[in-house]
Amino acid sequence: MSSSSQVAESWISSFCGLLGHEYFAEVSEDFIEDDFNLTGLQSQVPMYKEALEMILDVEPEDDDDEEEEEDDEDISDDGILGGSQDEAGRKAELAFRRASDRRHLRMASDLSVIESSAELLYGLIHQRYITSRPGIQQMFEKYELQHFGQCPRVFCNGAKVLPVGTSDTPGQETVKLFCPSCMDVYTPPNSRFQSVDGAFFGTTFGCLFFMTFPDINVKGTAAKNGVHAAQNEQTQAAVQEKSQQQGSINGVSAPNLAPGLGPGSMYEPRIYGFRVSERARSGPRMQWLRDRPADVAELDEATRFEESRVAVTAQADVEEIITEEDEEEEDVADAEMAEPLPDRQRVRKEPVSRRRKVNGIVGGSSPMNLNGVGAGGG
Repeated sequence: MSSSSQVAESWISSFCGLLGHEYFAEVSEDFIEDDFNLTGLQSQVPMYKEALEMILDVEPEDDDDEEEEEDDEDISDDGILGGSQDEAGRKAELAFRRASDRRHLRMASDLSVIESSAELLYGLIHQRYITSRPGIQQMFEKYELQHFGQCPRVFCNGAKVLPVGTSDTPGQETVKLFCPSCMDVYTPPNSRFQSVDGAFFGTTFGCLFFMTFPDINVKGTAAKNGVHAAQNEQTQAAVQEKSQQQGSINGVSAPNLAPGLGPGSMYEPRIYGFRVSERARSGPRMQWLRDRPADVAELDEATRFEESRVAVTAQADVEEIITEEDEEEEDVADAEMAEPLPDRQRVRKEPVSRRRKVNGIVGGSSPMNLNGVGAGGG
């Protein structure tokens, strides 16, 4: 063998090197040979065994080889029995032709099916591989080298994007590009990527990627020009300064939490320099989709939940203490009511004798009597 000879390229390398397959990572054969990583794929891929053999560059077991061996045995038997060499040569040629014809028919009918099945199987394996440690590290290297392109949105300033899928089921949607700066997905600008199935990347990869690398800088670095760009940059700088003071929010670095949204990162329609009101017929609509709070601490759901839980617990403790104090006061009042009265309070007073009043007249005299003489005195 000469030194100039080269090793044949594997099926995986040739597949990833095709035009439009630049987003794919090369799955290691060790990952594919692990049966655990292929669980459940056999029922989703037709001609699964043949497709797996094609991916791993394994020569398929052919029944024609057995028939050729039988033909060789027959030819050798004929030679032993005294047959001429010409007859043996003719039989060998016929056997070779029959085998090649059968192989040609099989290849013509099955090869295209096996190739499409191999592409489907590799895509589904790729969806699982890029969520593993070596796979996500390989995609991180491609992301850093900007192999996936930039966000087409102006206010993202050329932020790097990541290929994702909107469905885990093959044949539903094509691959999309996720921008961590504006938290939105876009169609790839080049048409050659619009034939790649989005299920080959899946819905888990995008979120898991940025959770695995929380300190990665997702902010765009494109240059800005113009007066409004300078004003927007100042506004964004103030927002970013507040974000850096927050540290981490829900496991994500605060400066990396949608830096392409919020004040200074939204398009404002203007007429002769004046902003168009939202109440106008042609005014902006649904700007809240691109909004971002100035204080990103409002998005810290974990901290807010913990604070609300502590406040509710403290309120419950205060109410419990007040209830206990009220119960103690009621117990004291009941005890005081149950105590016997002192002896001086238990002495009954003697009844006071009073003269009887007759029709409001004391002693039978009339109040109208000016002489002080009673009625009986005539």
